[in-house]
Amino acid sequence: MKKGQLFLIPCPLGEVSPMSVLPLSVVKIIESTDHFVVEHEKNARRFIKAICPQKKQADLKLSTINKFTDPLEIPELIQPCLDGHDLGIISDAGCPGVADPGAEVVDFAHKHGIKVVPLVGPSSILLSLMASGLNGQKFAFHGYLPIDKTERKQYIKQLEKQSEQEAQTQIFIETPYRNNQLLAALVASLKPDTQLCVAVNLTLEDEFILTKQVRQWQPSAYDFHKKPSIFMFLAQ
Repeated sequence: MKKGQLFLIPCPLGEVSPMSVLPLSVVKIIESTDHFVVEHEKNARRFIKAICPQKKQADLKLSTINKFTDPLEIPELIQPCLDGHDLGIISDAGCPGVADPGAEVVDFAHKHGIKVVPLVGPSSILLSLMASGLNGQKFAFHGYLPIDKTERKQYIKQLEKQSEQEAQTQIFIETPYRNNQLLAALVASLKPDTQLCVAVNLTLEDEFILTKQVRQWQPSAYDFHKKPSIFMFLAQ
């Protein structure tokens, strides 16, 4: 039996028209696919309806994946591909498998001869790096920094030293309700001449992207509370 393909389907990063940030190729894949692995079923159904309003919701066969998914469940999630059906992975925002669930499913697909097809769409990490003016030739994404203040400061210092030695842009995210605290911690911990960029609500109407030296940042002048943000810096 011919195996189905695994499509990595990107989503908008916020409340915008999907077709303002996604190519027609995404529409065609969703139109022809009924099996999906999603982060949240309600959000995925809303997204699919916005992309393909004519598609019958009753025909959709959705399974969920998140940080609590047991690795033993992965074979069951990808079974449709082994049965000959195409399967799409959809996270709540951005690209599956990049700071979002999905990598485990993709890994299983590669190990079992299933073709993996990434589709074009918005990635907050790449968009913010593109717009930052920082080094796009050498960079690292670190996910979340430690919550403990002492550990976080030490880690920031460590990343800054690495950035200075290797000319490497350091990229990370934070839970949105802690964005303001993180900005304050960065300004307090980094050297004055380190370049710091914050990119907020990318692709949305109130998109904000700003890069300047740490000494020029005044955290009290900005409010990024509960706004999806990317933080990055490059030591001089």
